[in-house]
Amino acid sequence: MRVGPFGLPELLIILAVLLLIFGARRLPEIGSSLGKSLRLFKSSVTGEDEKKDNSETQKPSVEATLQSTSDDNK
Repeated sequence: MRVGPFGLPELLIILAVLLLIFGARRLPEIGSSLGKSLRLFKSSVTGEDEKKDNSETQKPSVEATLQSTSDDNK
């Protein structure tokens, strides 16, 4: 099994060094923060944030406005 220029023995050595440096408690925290960072980077590159922002800033529909005004009159 090869992942880019690294094989399985190289990946195991890198994992062992990381385990020695950071310890077993910190590795899950590092992994989750790395995953969040990658998701944030991916969403900023693809523009998903802009799509969400545009949909939130749009004006409410006429039906929603009419319904809220009719509720106020009751």
